[in-house]
Amino acid sequence: MNILVVGSGGREHAMAWKLSQSPKVQKVFLAPGNGGTASAAAKNMGIENLPITDLHELAQFAEEQKIYMTVVGPETPLAGGIVDIFRAKNLRIFGPTQKAAQLESSKDFAKSFMKRHHIPTAEYQTFSDIKKAHAYIDLKGAPIVIKADGLAAGKGVVVAMSLEEAHGAIDMMLSDNKLGDAGARVVIEEFLVGEEASFIVMVDGHNVLALATSQDHKRLLDADLGPNTGGMGAYSPTPVVTPEIHARALREIIMPTVKGMAADGIPFTGFLYAGLMIDESGKAKTLEFNCRMGDPETQPIMSRLRSDFLVALDAAVDGKLNEVELEWDPRIALGVVMAAHNYPETPRKGDVISGIPADGSDHVTFHAGTSMDGDQLKTSGGRVLCVVGLDHTIRGAQQKAYAIVDQIKFDGAQYRRDIGYRAL
Repeated sequence: MNILVVGSGGREHAMAWKLSQSPKVQKVFLAPGNGGTASAAAKNMGIENLPITDLHELAQFAEEQKIYMTVVGPETPLAGGIVDIFRAKNLRIFGPTQKAAQLESSKDFAKSFMKRHHIPTAEYQTFSDIKKAHAYIDLKGAPIVIKADGLAAGKGVVVAMSLEEAHGAIDMMLSDNKLGDAGARVVIEEFLVGEEASFIVMVDGHNVLALATSQDHKRLLDADLGPNTGGMGAYSPTPVVTPEIHARALREIIMPTVKGMAADGIPFTGFLYAGLMIDESGKAKTLEFNCRMGDPETQPIMSRLRSDFLVALDAAVDGKLNEVELEWDPRIALGVVMAAHNYPETPRKGDVISGIPADGSDHVTFHAGTSMDGDQLKTSGGRVLCVVGLDHTIRGAQQKAYAIVDQIKFDGAQYRRDIGYRAL
């Protein structure tokens, strides 16, 4: 059977890589895919790029090619209603409807939903009036968090450590309109202290299947310095999510969300990602919801998944997630993102990439911002590659990943040298 994975990043490459290992799968199409999924190695695994991004065209392709199942990676097609379009044609697809995807596509929707259903989160107010927003910041002080209401490709959150920075963020979003419609409304919320973790589950409308825990590193530079990015690396599992915290997050955050969405008449299906802030006492609050798997968390998670991913997706679409158990590689998987020159501001494209070794039993390289130019692999986006190392210790996984990173060359490459440091 043929599978369609929508997206072009490292998350989608990891999903396609895992799905291509299923004995049931003949071919995995990636729309639009990247340089890594266009390579000879990918073709040998039955992975092929499909240069289509239009949602209706994708549905037509899925219909004509008798695609058995479609999995959606990024948030933009979900917010655009791809699941509604596919379901209208009776096509099997895993992801939330456009209405349910508001948990990610509108910060204000998510915050008011959490408040209504008593899901722990930071105190907040929403503003579209710039004067009122500035006055609220003066009232609350810093540090404080300013979020664009809409989707802003990972650039819509400013953790302001000073009043000057906070006021600047308000001006950037509401006055200068730097984020367009996404920043026409802002959510201002209290600054939470603790350790962040990514809690990702599969949801079929009622049942929940938790994936392996993970933790990502958002800041560009070592020791969590520099600007926020889409993520510079991640590892799985994470020791900060103890069995007690895991049970608590399911009980206090995930299940009330799934039940709340069903009660509101918008049942949630798809990957649900809760960004958690865990305080010293082990209490977790919800920083944000994503309606998709995280990137770069997916790369280490898929590297550890031993079960057939398609079996889990099938159960999810059929509302039978309660019948599935997942088996995980006991090793730790640690992924290091290699980013382009001047990421996250204006990443340079077109640098030649060399030195990527063949994947091994303890390392795999996933592509994101890459493209083929003739027979040359070049950078084509901000986050270029994610190199995953696997080992029974965090230090060992780190060493395996960085040994591969040191072999890969492209001009202007930037990456952190301390991914996994919190676990150490």
